[in-house]
Amino acid sequence: HHSSRLQAKQQPQPSQTESPQEVQIIQAKKRKTTQDVKKRREEVTKKHQYEIRNCWPPVLSGGISPCIIIETPHKEIGTSDFSRFTNYRFKNLFINPSPLPDLSWGCSKEVWLNMLKKESRYVHEKHLEVLHSDLEPQMRSILLDWLLEVCEVYTLHRETFYLAQDFFDRFMLTQKDINKNMLQLIGITSLFIASKLEEIYAPKLQEFAYVTDGACSEEDILRMELIILKALKWELCPVTIISWLNLFLQVDALKDAPKVLLPQYSQETFIQIAQLLDLCILAIDSLEFQYRILTAAALCHFTSIEVVKKASGLEWDSISECVDWMVPFVNVVKSTSPVKLKTFKKIPMEDRHNIQTHTNYLAMLEEVNYINTFRKGGQLSPVCNGGIMTPPKSTEKPPGKH
Repeated sequence: HHSSRLQAKQQPQPSQTESPQEVQIIQAKKRKTTQDVKKRREEVTKKHQYEIRNCWPPVLSGGISPCIIIETPHKEIGTSDFSRFTNYRFKNLFINPSPLPDLSWGCSKEVWLNMLKKESRYVHEKHLEVLHSDLEPQMRSILLDWLLEVCEVYTLHRETFYLAQDFFDRFMLTQKDINKNMLQLIGITSLFIASKLEEIYAPKLQEFAYVTDGACSEEDILRMELIILKALKWELCPVTIISWLNLFLQVDALKDAPKVLLPQYSQETFIQIAQLLDLCILAIDSLEFQYRILTAAALCHFTSIEVVKKASGLEWDSISECVDWMVPFVNVVKSTSPVKLKTFKKIPMEDRHNIQTHTNYLAMLEEVNYINTFRKGGQLSPVCNGGIMTPPKSTEKPPGKH
């Protein structure tokens, strides 16, 4: 009895019993269902018509940029013609073969190419005084020397200092006629940004304000932070001088243990070369050279051109000018007592060489400038050849001033 009632319920009623109004309702329902299906299809199609647009310029680190979704006109999927891309090869980047070994986590050629692309993309240069008539080169030296000191006091990493230096120099290139009273604020804000990127336990904002001895408030630093980030277009991932040094020494150390994931180089060698680079970066003329070239030249003074070729992929022609420019810096560094490895509370022994240290760099820089006054007269121009200081050939001597 129950089952026959159920069956009767499921069977459609004969159409003759339906009134004209009911027929209209049924047809309206059918139309609505058809429209719903059509609408759903359109939504599915529409889903494929959205593309993601980055709000910020892509950062080369491979990090994820914040995105917004925008609607695009319907695109027909067809085979792309790749022939038009042939003109866009990075020919200049392929000159140096990759010195990197095979990597377990990625393609070494791609990693190397990415680093070289960053080198061309993150531009710095030495003619800051052209843009800023109020500033003199030694003001930059004094500021960076002070930042080195702040880094040592707060046991910040060398990478943090070199990121701050890069942010400062690139920011100054985007501005015009900056007042010298603003330099400390720009410098400490660059370090504030760098420490947030690099340090696990970054100092608090109030500590950055505190070290300026009342010259910069927390509000000033936060305001300047946004100005710097926007001016740099949020591009905050350069390959710094100290990153290149780390890489070159690791590649060189591979000859002793080719299968090691993190090759162990000598911490002593690292800090000697790092001290030379600290001194060099205080001189504004260092910005004439790419970071990779500066680092390779410093490595050449402590090792040999063979080591440099193997570790950096650079030939003598690419670094000779920088090696020669660096000679007075090397003389001054080597005439002072060798820098000692320091131990820091809470810093593991294997990381201590990565902590930034400070010494009497400004006095050393004065000595370099003193030596350079003689060099410019053509009296002194030794050239490094395979790490050994040799006098230049007579043809290489710069003409004396008359």
